[in-house]
Amino acid sequence: MPRALRHQYPEAVYHVMARGDGGKAIFEEDADGKAFLFRLGQVCASHGWRVHAWVLMKNHFD
Repeated sequence: MPRALRHQYPEAVYHVMARGDGGKAIFEEDADGKAFLFRLGQVCASHGWRVHAWVLMKNHFD
């Protein structure tokens, strides 16, 4: 069942995360995590988003 849509409004703050299925790795190599952060930076810049805090581990990101 899909989750309900988020309420969007100016200055909203969201917690975004993803975990690997069953604790499996989503970043197999350090280069994968670096590529993810690079792309995240591009998307944030193009959409005017700000990241206040983050964690990047082999099996998840928050």
